[in-house]
Amino acid sequence: MKNMTKINSFKSFLGVIVILIVLNIAGSFLYKRFDLTQDKRYTLSEVTLKVLDNIHEEIVIDVFLEGNFPYEFRRLQTETRQLLEEYQTRNNNIKFQFINPLANDGSEGENMQLLLDYGLKPISISVNDKGKQSQEVVFPWAIASAGERSSKIQLLKNMMGANTEEKVISSVQHLEFAITESINKVISEKTKKIAILKGNGELDDIYIADFLKSIRENYHIAPYSLEFVGEKSTETLAELLKFDLAIVAKPTTPFTDKQLLVLDQFVMKGGKMMWLMDQVQADFDSLQKTGSMPVFAKDQSLGELFFKYGVRINPVLVKDEVATPIKLAVGRQGSETQYQDFLWKFAPFVYPDSKHAIVNNVDGIRFDFTSPIDTLKSTVKKTILLKSSPYSSLFGTPSELSLDVLNEVVNEDELKLHAGFNLAVLMEGKFESVFKNRVLPFKVDSFSTESVPNKMIVISDGDIIRNQLDQNYEPLELGYDKWTNKLYGNKEFIMNSVQYLLDDSGLISLRTKEVYFPLLDKQKVFESYRFIQIITIVIPIVLLVLFGCVLTYLRKRKFAKKVD
Repeated sequence: MKNMTKINSFKSFLGVIVILIVLNIAGSFLYKRFDLTQDKRYTLSEVTLKVLDNIHEEIVIDVFLEGNFPYEFRRLQTETRQLLEEYQTRNNNIKFQFINPLANDGSEGENMQLLLDYGLKPISISVNDKGKQSQEVVFPWAIASAGERSSKIQLLKNMMGANTEEKVISSVQHLEFAITESINKVISEKTKKIAILKGNGELDDIYIADFLKSIRENYHIAPYSLEFVGEKSTETLAELLKFDLAIVAKPTTPFTDKQLLVLDQFVMKGGKMMWLMDQVQADFDSLQKTGSMPVFAKDQSLGELFFKYGVRINPVLVKDEVATPIKLAVGRQGSETQYQDFLWKFAPFVYPDSKHAIVNNVDGIRFDFTSPIDTLKSTVKKTILLKSSPYSSLFGTPSELSLDVLNEVVNEDELKLHAGFNLAVLMEGKFESVFKNRVLPFKVDSFSTESVPNKMIVISDGDIIRNQLDQNYEPLELGYDKWTNKLYGNKEFIMNSVQYLLDDSGLISLRTKEVYFPLLDKQKVFESYRFIQIITIVIPIVLLVLFGCVLTYLRKRKFAKKVD
């Protein structure tokens, strides 16, 4: 009987061994990962999978998130590592490593300078080590490289007014888009062409230099003048049709009928447009010098064209109580000029509330002397991307604008709350030509009265794309205000707009991915500190003692029976 029991036990053991061997052999051929997170944060989108499947060379991703970090940065580090593991699982040509560029090996100074030269800006964080506070420099960046091609990846988003934890959560939502976009840059050749239109008093290149520098990583760009349309109208149109997108940045002189026909037919033939328009003549530099200035409507001869396409920019100014600060001189102390911050209501601070891919998870955007946009009834689909706050009103033109507006006392109860005024509109669909049933200013081969399915963006502020200059007249980063040392989300919004208009791969759709992290309410933790201590420390000890007592009692009872 005992022999049979041993034989059965041996057979059971042998069966387990055989099953384990079979499972290991099957696992070498069949591999499956399961994402059990509620928000599926580690499940790669179809767009990302498509990009990864097109990788046929080694991609190396250097992540500069290695070191002694506080909890929030360790979370960003962990999420980045786990996401890259998913990339590597899909395509083993993806190689990644975490590097501490400031490790104490004697080369930290040289490493920091190399990263700075590449455009990677560090941040300073506080580290608590056993009750001792210290400041550490961190580079929350990564670089994707393939051969001689490389692209930087911003791992931590800039968010004004947000604490580190909120920034990390926002950045984790942004991770898949940032990494996939960077990989796509290094494996894909630039094919799309962007025309920066000139000839009607648009912004000089030095004031859009940071935008041009950033956009050339993905697209071919070139200035294109409409100044000589009258002499070579047909040739100008033919040349413009070679571009995929045309950007009009703050024109100051009217467009002629021939120029309008060129732009209209560019749209009809499938060319994308981004209009950055100032409908009111107003300049803060002039206001600052004189203390007051006249503001009046600008005539750019575009009203009928916009009306036909489905929008109207009204020649008035938006005055918003949710505004961005300006710095003004208020006196002198000794030999030094004293400055003070004031909220400038004609520079609205706009937080996107739309979930559209262009503005989703984008930081607050600064406008400057902007106007409301009306959407008109048409077959074209219109999406409101940005709008002023419910605490905004309109300032009519023509009129006199003075710095005395800074001293206004506003009673919030008297403000008429509303949905806000439209400041940026995306239009998609088939546009009708403004020259339909009209005599053409010049002959156009195969004139089109209706466009192919197309899209354009209209923004009622030309300065939204404008960068400031430093004291050496070098361009600063788009969205950075040197007077208040604040960085707004203008650059990300403009870059997203361009990518949406030209994106055939659907990469921009990754920006709509939502990742949910429950935030710890530190105030509630502080208020319930004693209770939490009891739950986490005392109760486990009590349960352990009770378990020990019960186990001891059962053991004594068992042995007492055996003795009996």
